[in-house]
Amino acid sequence: MVVAAMLLSLPSLAQVERHELRAGNRDFRKGDYKSADVDYRKALLKDSTSFAANYNLANTCYQIAGGQKAVGSTAEAKKFYDAVKDQAETSEYAADYWFNVGDLALAQKDYQTAVDAFKKSILKNPADVQAKENYLYAKQKLEDQQQNQDQNQDNQNQDQNQDQNQDNQDQQQNQDNQNQDNQDQNQDKQDQNQDQQQPQISPQAAQQMLQAIQAKEKETQEKVNKEKALLMQSKQKDKNW
Repeated sequence: MVVAAMLLSLPSLAQVERHELRAGNRDFRKGDYKSADVDYRKALLKDSTSFAANYNLANTCYQIAGGQKAVGSTAEAKKFYDAVKDQAETSEYAADYWFNVGDLALAQKDYQTAVDAFKKSILKNPADVQAKENYLYAKQKLEDQQQNQDQNQDNQNQDQNQDQNQDNQDQQQNQDNQNQDNQDQNQDKQDQNQDQQQPQISPQAAQQMLQAIQAKEKETQEKVNKEKALLMQSKQKDKNW
């Protein structure tokens, strides 16, 4: 993590904030970032538009975030950097400002912002080798991130297509099952209709039919018996003669 505390020439500062800024810069150089944080905030209470107080407080919050892994401090750092964006762009500290904004964006994995910030830093100071290295690193991380997002999107689309195909198959199977059920119901209705169409015979008619069959059988039996008797008589005559 590389940040540069902006030390403006004191005559250019408002009288009311000069003491706090001096104290904050001393604490910052010593690495006492918590004390520097307090000093710069005191300066902002006297002048909320102070370029130096906002910028140096942003650098201090970033240092605190790096040492303690404090997400809240990185968010505060961005807030104070954003507060002096327009002032920084036209100041002699523009290269350092954009370098620090890029470094903060890297820590937050906001690689697009980091690429843009390091590019602006290089334009302000083309001789800054570290800014160029950070720019290339941020650009590679951005490409990797975009590639992973594309891959995840492809996987998501593939999963959705598979789910859709499975849903279609399930719907087709359900439709086939429903058609089969309809066919079975129609067959049952046809069988039922056929049963209903068959003539119904009353018990009296059935009894009459049975008696007619039995009478026919008796008549046939008597006829057979007569034919047998005649045949026996014929044989007897043949024998006696």
